[in-house]
Amino acid sequence: MVSTVYDTWLRYDINKKHHDYSAFAPYFARIYVSATCAVTNSAVEEIKLAAERIFGTAPEVVRDKPKGKYICLCFDAVATDAYKIVMDADKICVFGKTSTDLLYGTFRMLFNMVAKGGGNIAEAGTPRYALRSINHWDNGDGTIERGYSGNSIFFDNNQLTNDHTRIRDYARMMASIGINAISINNVNVHEVESRYITEDFLPGIAKYAEIFENYGIALYLSVNYASPMELGGLNTADPLDAGVKQWWKDQTTLVYKHIPNLGGYVVKADSENRPGPFTYGRNHADGANMLAEALAPHGGKVVWRCFVYDCHLDWRDRSIDRAKAAYDHFVHLDGKFSDNVYLQIKNGPMDFQIREATSPLLGAMPATNQIVEFQIAQEYTGHQIDLCYLIGMFKECLDFDTFRNGQGSYVKNHVLATAAVTNLGNDKCWTGHPLAAANLFGYGRIAYNTELSAEEIAAEWLALTMGCGEEVSKTVLPMLLSSREAYENYTTPFGLGWMVKTHLHYGVGVDDYEYSAWGTYHYANHIGFGVDRTVKSGTGYTAQYCPENAALYENIETCPEELLLFFHFVPYNHVMKNGKTLLQNYYNKHFIGCETAEKYLAQWEALAPHIDDKELYEIAHERFQRQLKNAIQWRDVVNTYFYRRTGTPDECGRKIYP
Repeated sequence: MVSTVYDTWLRYDINKKHHDYSAFAPYFARIYVSATCAVTNSAVEEIKLAAERIFGTAPEVVRDKPKGKYICLCFDAVATDAYKIVMDADKICVFGKTSTDLLYGTFRMLFNMVAKGGGNIAEAGTPRYALRSINHWDNGDGTIERGYSGNSIFFDNNQLTNDHTRIRDYARMMASIGINAISINNVNVHEVESRYITEDFLPGIAKYAEIFENYGIALYLSVNYASPMELGGLNTADPLDAGVKQWWKDQTTLVYKHIPNLGGYVVKADSENRPGPFTYGRNHADGANMLAEALAPHGGKVVWRCFVYDCHLDWRDRSIDRAKAAYDHFVHLDGKFSDNVYLQIKNGPMDFQIREATSPLLGAMPATNQIVEFQIAQEYTGHQIDLCYLIGMFKECLDFDTFRNGQGSYVKNHVLATAAVTNLGNDKCWTGHPLAAANLFGYGRIAYNTELSAEEIAAEWLALTMGCGEEVSKTVLPMLLSSREAYENYTTPFGLGWMVKTHLHYGVGVDDYEYSAWGTYHYANHIGFGVDRTVKSGTGYTAQYCPENAALYENIETCPEELLLFFHFVPYNHVMKNGKTLLQNYYNKHFIGCETAEKYLAQWEALAPHIDDKELYEIAHERFQRQLKNAIQWRDVVNTYFYRRTGTPDECGRKIYP
């Protein structure tokens, strides 16, 4: 079989041997479109592609309602739902309020047919959020910061790439899961990328924007806060300086001349050595509002990242807590941001760890537009080498009860948008590990419909990507759903985090960050380990939550055990709910996690006869082999580290190295 890893979940013929599509064939003879535009043309082309791959036919596109069965794409501006799919004896109708809604409905119609095979493909949908964005951390030289799937599809050798076909296919993928905004360059904007808002690059980037526009996607650009100095020759970037304000207004007008549908700017300021308003004694509202004023006449947004902290800390000072930084920097500015400013807040207060508390800043600024930011790229969760399905983590954040307006004040009700750092590059299968595509697919689905479960999303992705074969389904679905816990078990259970190799962030490095300036520690000594973030005896971080959550986390007896070491310094002999000590549980978790990685490899190898796409099988097989090696190293290093600290052996007598 010819490999189709490039097609990801858009493999319309994946289930031909599992389903009988003959009942649908007559509908695919004709396509009636009530009105045409670039986006509806994209929907028509998608139906044509599905017809070719499933039925081997080429539908006729008609402008008048035909006789016989057909597919109908129609606008319905007064509908309750954004899109609606209806099937009867004569036609399959996809209704949409807008052309983009019609496109989404078309993809959902095709997905339902491919995944379910027969029966009812009817569905209605309305997006939870108006803005559902992807952030690329792509650099002008073609590299990707935290990229584990090859190089950039946009940039190469400090030039724009010419592979518009791949960019179009990428836009198809993103539209198929409801993504409507994409920032194409790294938030750490270097010298070359700073010039993306100049004539040097704007004509080429405008071509990218046009491709995106055909799929209902707005292009965003990450900008350098110091651009007035680096590009404009000014001697300041003070947001209250009249010359700085005018420079941004003029430059933004130029940008919109080339890209009229630009979504806006993404900004990282005053964090990790990036320039920002702090240099001039100004605050984040001053900086963001200055850019908002330049963008407002064009309908653009400022996406201002809240990942702001001091990365030059003294590890000796245990009162300083990086987890507190975002809240402390921003909460007092509530209500001071312009209407077109959106604060982008990471799901956790640290940095995309496998387990950390939900950021207390989410929901804490009711008079400010907030975006919740996730990381699909597996920076601290396996680099798309180790299997780690992240949608359950995203769900936990969205469903977290902040209690800001009493019980039931979920994060998903506080935020107005979602963003995620993508895991995509120019690898043939896009995401390095073919199964890592489940995280990209899943993010889009949950951003559109927050009520979907992680299992529902995984099952749909699996049916669209690897088919509905029973052996594959009953094996891979449980692997996906258990993979986050497995990775957590053999790396850093109980909310500890950070025991990774410095800068690389893959592989075990127990003390690599322990005495660094980045402010992330485990504080292990002869008594215990963990970070005391209580008001009573620690950094006071728990006070950033509403009283209900603050009390829950403050008390070691009520703190959820999966977050125990995130909030408390805990003695090794502390007895946990299962009757075993913390240290024994830590040993057990690492042995169990490693056993799961070993099981994954064996399960995947047993699937070899059942996976038609041998290239997909081989790519994933190599990843499962590497995952097991990683898990073994984590198990042995961490268990040995704590055995040497404590002298306490594993009560089960398993091998730990003295």
